[in-house]
Amino acid sequence: MPRGQHMKDRYGGLDGSFSAQLQQFAEAATEAVELTFREVVIAIGRNLIVMSPVGNPDLWKVNIESQGKAGAQVASYNAKAVSINAVIAADSSNFTKSGNLKRGIKYRKPLTKREQLENYGYGAGVRRVGHGYVGGRFRSNWQLTAGTPASGEIDEVESAGATITKLVAAAGDLTLGEVAYIVNNLPYAIPLEYGHSIQAPAGMVRVTIADFQNIVNRIIEARKV
Repeated sequence: MPRGQHMKDRYGGLDGSFSAQLQQFAEAATEAVELTFREVVIAIGRNLIVMSPVGNPDLWKVNIESQGKAGAQVASYNAKAVSINAVIAADSSNFTKSGNLKRGIKYRKPLTKREQLENYGYGAGVRRVGHGYVGGRFRSNWQLTAGTPASGEIDEVESAGATITKLVAAAGDLTLGEVAYIVNNLPYAIPLEYGHSIQAPAGMVRVTIADFQNIVNRIIEARKV
């Protein structure tokens, strides 16, 4: 029997194509990249949620600065009143023989709390921004969608853990090639991002963007293990 015919008979029933193995490899590679993509999206979302300030708008930078300026104006007015009163008291011609101030001459009174509020906007609970703010609502309003950004706001106030759980669930539907959006549509999101909270003076989005490559690298390294 010719040698070629022997080889053909011996291996004739076997498929010498690598297509199946290559297809499996391609599917596994795509799946790995898809998982990495989801993990990166989740890591970014988790960063934004955890870094989001929760608390009292009275502690936001813009409100502290605004109240500080108003307080300085009130203090200046009252100090001037004290100075004027001292000048009046030092001039004996301002008084009658009985020791009372003459008609038309009056001491300047310090501002009452009502006058401080009405004239300078100074007082407890006065805010330049953050009207309608509910603690924790900002965190719960981070929304993950694919294709188009989410519109509208979320009324519920959730814990950071519950919001992250929702984000992870939404990320599970992402596929490679889709554009993922993580947005926060609350009106005070922009002020918070640009330093209006002492809890997050550098914002959340900008910090996460600056750390984006490190986030990706950490996830890739973790998948090598």
